[in-house]
Amino acid sequence: MFKKILNTLIDTPVLTSIFLIDLAVLLLHKPPFLFSLLMLGGLGAMFMYYGQKLALFKL
Repeated sequence: MFKKILNTLIDTPVLTSIFLIDLAVLLLHKPPFLFSLLMLGGLGAMFMYYGQKLALFKL
């Protein structure tokens, strides 16, 4: 499972770097409220993208 996640992150380097930078800015800095909402929306969209691409739990 960890290998599948790591391979997916390596296959999409641009999205992975945006994801990590977005997460770091939201966790380590205090951006303005509207900007943080925009970044949180982008982070949620990337979570959904990676969740769909990985599909770790098949029902």
